[in-house]
Amino acid sequence: MTGPTSEPREASSLADKAAAKRRRLASQRVREARDRLTSTSGTRPAFDAELLRQFALNRLSGSFVILMLVLSIGGLSSIWISPIIAGIWTGGVLFIHLVIVLACRRFLAEPMATVRIRAWRLRFILLDLLFGLAWMFNLIQPVGIAESTGTFNLFVLLLLVAVSSMLAASLPVAVLALTAPLSIAVALKFILMGTVHGFILAGMTVAAQCYFTMLAYRLYHSTLATFVARAEKDALIGELEQAKAKSDEARRRAEAANIAKSRFLAQMSHELRTPLNAILGFSEVMKNELFGKHAVASYKDYSADIHNSGVHLLGLINEILDLSRIEAGRYELNEEPVELVLAAEECHHLLKLRAKNRGITIHELFEPEMPRLWADERAVRQVVLNLLSNAIKFTPQGGEIWLKVGWTASGGQYLSVKDTGSGIAEDEIPIVLDSFGQGSNAIKSAEQGAGLGLPIVKKLIDLHGGTFTLRSKLREGTEVIVTFPPERVMSALEPFLEPSPPLQPDPESSRNDEKRWKFRRPNLFRAGT
Repeated sequence: MTGPTSEPREASSLADKAAAKRRRLASQRVREARDRLTSTSGTRPAFDAELLRQFALNRLSGSFVILMLVLSIGGLSSIWISPIIAGIWTGGVLFIHLVIVLACRRFLAEPMATVRIRAWRLRFILLDLLFGLAWMFNLIQPVGIAESTGTFNLFVLLLLVAVSSMLAASLPVAVLALTAPLSIAVALKFILMGTVHGFILAGMTVAAQCYFTMLAYRLYHSTLATFVARAEKDALIGELEQAKAKSDEARRRAEAANIAKSRFLAQMSHELRTPLNAILGFSEVMKNELFGKHAVASYKDYSADIHNSGVHLLGLINEILDLSRIEAGRYELNEEPVELVLAAEECHHLLKLRAKNRGITIHELFEPEMPRLWADERAVRQVVLNLLSNAIKFTPQGGEIWLKVGWTASGGQYLSVKDTGSGIAEDEIPIVLDSFGQGSNAIKSAEQGAGLGLPIVKKLIDLHGGTFTLRSKLREGTEVIVTFPPERVMSALEPFLEPSPPLQPDPESSRNDEKRWKFRRPNLFRAGT
């Protein structure tokens, strides 16, 4: 039989399985990205598969351009050579081009995990070499030609080298295999002409080959850098996903631990308070000697120590429970009109005897006619009590404490508690504001405490939308200022006067009604001053 907790457990199990699957996928992506960063030569990153794939895609995308180039050059070549030879050359070059296109498509169709990179690279290089040799046959023209065709040959060479450099840039060796034999043959042909014009054309051929070779290598390195950046980005995304999965898992564990802590504190509060009430009650009876005097006088002191320790333990339990409820978001404010001055006066009255026993003087500085606050009265009293208790605790005998209540510059209200104690070092202020944190002076000289007073005050003020400020210097005292925002200040307006319309229309009564309507005001509270 499934209970009410079976559904949350099943949901938690499904969430854990999904998180584990995400972690496995993220780890796999990280491994793949790191494997791609391993070079086949062992000297630098080389993405051979991606580069060959880019080469095949470029050749396929430029296949139509090469087709039109072959047909155009074949048609123009028929002017200087036999149309039959030009047609045979055109057909042969188109056949080689078709073989290259089919090879590229076959390569792209194969799974990248099983493709043989070295074999396909060699195959592409040989096909481009064959393609370049076919072009060389057209440009060197074994039959005699006129010198005027040299410019045409150079133009065709430049066009072919430029197109091949752009399309095969991801495989520079293929660019050299296609263009180098062709450029060498054309340059030698120009040199063998034995004229100045021929030498100039030969120099231009060599310069064009060098320029486009350098351009192809620049494009190659740019493409390689793009692949490296993409791989690093994929690796980073994978690591971020893996870190996020770990963070989500840690957050779920923290939430589960927080729930377990809340349940533990809720149960232990009852388990601790039940025997603690008996300890407090019986120790108070023994301390006050209600059933007769002790045979040994020391027993009365021991009973007082037991009672004081029990009171301290009860206060510690209450503070821990309050802090746990606030941190868990279960502390609900019971808001009502609260007089901050009255709360400060009552808390001062409660702690006056303790301050008097230590020889400490508490000065009250309250601004007159302070309106009420829309706040939780219990929380406000706890704030004042904690601040005054801390001030009394850390102020030496004969010291002074100033308790102030007044207006803020923005129209809110503030409460300030300033003492002449030993103060707090500047680097220890974050410590005392942390739960269970205590400064060095507190550890050495103060009364017993758990370090929860100031953190509870800060969190209660945060719940009210106010601010908490702690100013302190060593041997100069400490001042704590808490403020409540203007929207929590309540100020009464003039009463609402409801007109009573007459039963019969009367001009005189109509004029009186108009006068009454002029003084109409809402009988509500407004925010601000």
